[in-house]
Amino acid sequence: MPLYRKPFQQEIGMVLNVPGLVVMAGFYMLILGTGIWASMRSKKQEKKCSGDGMEITLLAGRSINSLVGIFTLTATWVGGGFILGIAEATYNPTLGAVWALMPVPYVLTFFLGGFFFAKPMRENKYVTMMDPFQQKYGNVVSSALIFPALVADVLWVARTLVSLGGTMSVILDLPYVYSIIISSAVAMIYTLLGGLYSVAYTDVIQLILIFVSLWVCVPFLMTNPHSMDISLTAYNETFQAPWVGTVELDEAGKWFDDFMLLALGGLAYQAFYQRILSASSYTQAQVTCFASSGFCLVLGIPSILVGAVAASTDWNSTSYGLPTPYERNQAGSILPIALQFLTPPYVSIIGIGAVAAAVMSSMDSALLSSASLFSSNIYKNILRKQASDREMMWVIRTSVVVVGLAGTALTFLDNSVLVFWLVGVDMSYTIMFPQLVCVLFFEVSNGYGATLGYLMGMILRLLSGEPLIGLPAAIHFPGCRLDAEGKLTQYFPFRTAIMVTSLLTIPLFSWLMAVVFNKGLLSERWDVFQVKRQEKPTAAAAAMDDERTNCGTEEASTAKQLLDTTRC
Repeated sequence: MPLYRKPFQQEIGMVLNVPGLVVMAGFYMLILGTGIWASMRSKKQEKKCSGDGMEITLLAGRSINSLVGIFTLTATWVGGGFILGIAEATYNPTLGAVWALMPVPYVLTFFLGGFFFAKPMRENKYVTMMDPFQQKYGNVVSSALIFPALVADVLWVARTLVSLGGTMSVILDLPYVYSIIISSAVAMIYTLLGGLYSVAYTDVIQLILIFVSLWVCVPFLMTNPHSMDISLTAYNETFQAPWVGTVELDEAGKWFDDFMLLALGGLAYQAFYQRILSASSYTQAQVTCFASSGFCLVLGIPSILVGAVAASTDWNSTSYGLPTPYERNQAGSILPIALQFLTPPYVSIIGIGAVAAAVMSSMDSALLSSASLFSSNIYKNILRKQASDREMMWVIRTSVVVVGLAGTALTFLDNSVLVFWLVGVDMSYTIMFPQLVCVLFFEVSNGYGATLGYLMGMILRLLSGEPLIGLPAAIHFPGCRLDAEGKLTQYFPFRTAIMVTSLLTIPLFSWLMAVVFNKGLLSERWDVFQVKRQEKPTAAAAAMDDERTNCGTEEASTAKQLLDTTRC
């Protein structure tokens, strides 16, 4: 029987890692300095640009160049949740690498976005993702649809902060609360200063740090003496189940559901369209999407390797000891734990730089995304249509602070990156994605269909339950059963079923209501969304009108001639 060690917190105590703190302070100063420089650049561009101040802040005057666009779109998706979530899924003995889906679905996200969604958004010169809803459905429906988009952004902020807070508390021995608050404050400050300019140019620095830092750590992890060769543990059970994982036939529906969730859910995020709309042309927006997909694949590999090494490690031979991270419910922090106990101290400090950069690159995007939705679609278009540029700048800044504080508060409720990740994307996939498809590509869609689709998607999703947040399932789809952890789980692709149901409901009910009002089956006074068509004159009616006009002209001419004769 192996000798169990004490948990590492009790064994070595909490001693601040001073060199690591110095390095992190330098990193934060670099990012903050870049943000300040970018804010100064945005002020210069504002003087040259013909657009208003809000367009400069939210879309950088639609003048972001290709390279910066690729960097900022990639950095937005390759956040702390991406890096730590992939490592967590790969290490988790109940999942494995086959369930670490993030990199591959994102390729589909970017290609679909580039081919289909970029063109209508660019051609109509929208400012936010919600503009087509507001123009077509009006303020009431669009305001209701903004709610899930804002919630998804707040959850995005929470999951990125959770990933950094856990990493800093493990590697630097810095209390979790301080890690969260400091990181949140830095991201909010430079987002407040320069808007998208600050976010985009800091993303360039952050993405370079992510790439270099992660790949520097990989060789040290792969050659550490406490872990077996990952090629031997990929399909053989050693210290835990094989890290590659399996997808059993009765789990295929859940795997497919998760894949589609990540692939299509990302298309309903404002942060994605903020990058597309900030490009100078449709072609540039496409290039940005396609190039970013390749970067996402490359940047996902190090996290898979970290999870594989952690799954191949004899933790009792390390200073971490037993129980294992999974048994201590610390799978969500497996990347910083692996860096701390399987690499030299200076390497682990480099690794935390990658996580911090990833967190900043996603958090600032979520902050600006939610600020865009509230300031443009709610405040400017509904509450204060006559608001000045100066007033709008203060509204944007206030929105950034409020969302930042809300996301920060949520980080103290759960420490799993995957929880915030999946719940946030879930809302975008089941509720927002079908709405966006219909408003952009189905001319028949109207406020009635959008409302029913929204309510149906929301109700069905709530009744389907969610074990990640302890929500019980009222609807048991085929294959619903207890998982390996004893939680009641839906193995049927129920999210995709809800999305498809909503996607079909919106145009069908829209068409039905249009027929009802156009045929006079319901009084026009009940038509709150004004879908009744104004009848165009038929050809026969037009001919009769022309004939009447001609007759009137001839009669007037005859009368004039008689009048002239009488005068003579």
